[in-house]
Amino acid sequence: MNFDLSEEQQTIAELAREILVAEATHERVKEIEKSEAWFDLELWMKLAEANLLGIAIPESFAGMGFGFAEMCPLLEELGRQLPPVPALATLVLGSLPLVEFGTEAQQSEYLPRIASGEAIASAALIDADSGSASTPATRARADGGGFVLDGGKRGVPWGDRADVILVPASTDDGVRVFLLDPHADGVEVTCDSISTGEPMCDLHLRGVRVAAESVLGTDADGVGFIEWLEERALIAICAMQVGASARALEITSDYAREREQFNVPIGSFQAVQHRAADAFIDLEAMRWTMWHAAWRISQGLPARREAWVAKFWSAEAGSRIANSSLHLHAGLGSDVDYPIQRYFLWSKALELNLGGATRQLARLGRDMARTGPQEQV
Repeated sequence: MNFDLSEEQQTIAELAREILVAEATHERVKEIEKSEAWFDLELWMKLAEANLLGIAIPESFAGMGFGFAEMCPLLEELGRQLPPVPALATLVLGSLPLVEFGTEAQQSEYLPRIASGEAIASAALIDADSGSASTPATRARADGGGFVLDGGKRGVPWGDRADVILVPASTDDGVRVFLLDPHADGVEVTCDSISTGEPMCDLHLRGVRVAAESVLGTDADGVGFIEWLEERALIAICAMQVGASARALEITSDYAREREQFNVPIGSFQAVQHRAADAFIDLEAMRWTMWHAAWRISQGLPARREAWVAKFWSAEAGSRIANSSLHLHAGLGSDVDYPIQRYFLWSKALELNLGGATRQLARLGRDMARTGPQEQV
């Protein structure tokens, strides 16, 4: 098991950092965040021009033809800059399932447009009336060669701007996943902004008609799809949290070297050094558990438990690093115009996305109670 970045991963990371550092400056991000759109379309198109939006999309659909492990360095670099773009929603929740499960017609319709930056995709994994994504209360009944959807979904990222949303629903034959046009008749989308400013939406589905061709792929195993996507989504969130935490720690270290109190840098104080050292240890734990899970995905190995472990560390340690970064800035940490505020808010949002540390421990505990400890491959 070697977690050194491959040549391809290193190239992707360097290219992404070059574009993001140049384009997603603190001033530029603040400007976009204050706009009504909350979307840096110019940056999104620059990422598309570099084909970074098509990392995991096959070359036959205008992508780069890499896999999930090559996407993680991009997500980490996005976490370092935190630009207002629909990266997690489109590249992970939308693009990856279409690549893995979509029919050729579905892939032809959406993947080239995602790679070019023309289309935004998302997925509705949180059911309004069910505690488990694998047993959605949202129903789909067969009707005239197609289906009719009824139910509700919550917390759909970029749901009001997506061109397609993947919606799991229960049918008489089990759970299936539907490719939904959020502007279709019978779909009501209500949105609000979370603390970062990112749009998060609820879907209300009342008699929404979809064609049979809108069922994702040809396999009716929607439960398997949901588990497959949740694993990758959790690890993707961890990758962004690693980037955000690493950058927050860098900003804080620079500040501790420059800020003087009693005529010496505050970084010379033992208490500050200990807090920074604890944050660095947390960061390394986050990084290695994330890459362990991503590596298993890349090798075609089961990674459910590893994804839970990585998300636990991402949530728990990411929160500690965010708090330490804010506290070590003292009063400056309360300045909403100072960059560390954005990292604090994003770390909290990433911590809670698809469940915080306690939820991951509960999942892991239930699984171990059923199957016991398992040997690592």
